[in-house]
Amino acid sequence: MFCPFCGSHQDENLHFCKDCGADISSVIDEQTKKRKTAVRKTLNEGQRISEHIILCDDGKYRWNYDLNLLKNPVIYFLIWKIFFFIFLGIFIFVFIADAFRDNLDFETIIDNLKFCGYFMIGMTIVTALGYLIYAAIMGGKYSVIFEMDENGITHKQIPEQAKKAMKISRSAFVAGALTGNLSTMGAGLNSARSEMSSDFKIVRKVKVRRKFGLIKVNELFEKNQVYAYPEDFDFVLNYILDRVPESARPKKNK
Repeated sequence: MFCPFCGSHQDENLHFCKDCGADISSVIDEQTKKRKTAVRKTLNEGQRISEHIILCDDGKYRWNYDLNLLKNPVIYFLIWKIFFFIFLGIFIFVFIADAFRDNLDFETIIDNLKFCGYFMIGMTIVTALGYLIYAAIMGGKYSVIFEMDENGITHKQIPEQAKKAMKISRSAFVAGALTGNLSTMGAGLNSARSEMSSDFKIVRKVKVRRKFGLIKVNELFEKNQVYAYPEDFDFVLNYILDRVPESARPKKNK
């Protein structure tokens, strides 16, 4: 945004202009209200398909989804899985290195397995604590708007939360850089993403997690998480399955 008094570019997190010192908090509040009004207007225009889903004039289905971060910890499981596979890769590398150095005896294997077990417990605890902090910063929910048409589906975190996620990402990246922790740096970069899109034509796999309200739409390098409320779940799922390659469809819906 720009200061209405001196015209200089400002960070939206500031309440006073960094150049002229004017109070710009009212301007920021007004812009925030306009963004929220625009989102509500988009979701209220067009043909209502259900309580949550709107078919808009541009031919796209749109809906807002609020994921309860504590009752539905699907994001926690995703974070844990990322750290698990990073650690697993490191463990396999060390195991192979020991084998090539002829240091791989029964006692070494047992010590490595013990270390792995302790590390997994510690990682689970640390990840859980970090997730609780993340949930607190986000106000206990992850809010996203979905846009879906014949070509694909887009997952957009609402602007207010996207800004918070960016701050968390920067903090995690800096902390990882200072400690030399590549996994923390990687997690920080990953958390900066506030938008994901999937092209139905190149989707490789659709995974259904009905009890979590989750449909995973995976391309080769892009993994999109689509959420829908129980009463809308079958509509969204069937719309996606009808447009992705047959090879990408699950053999049996869960």
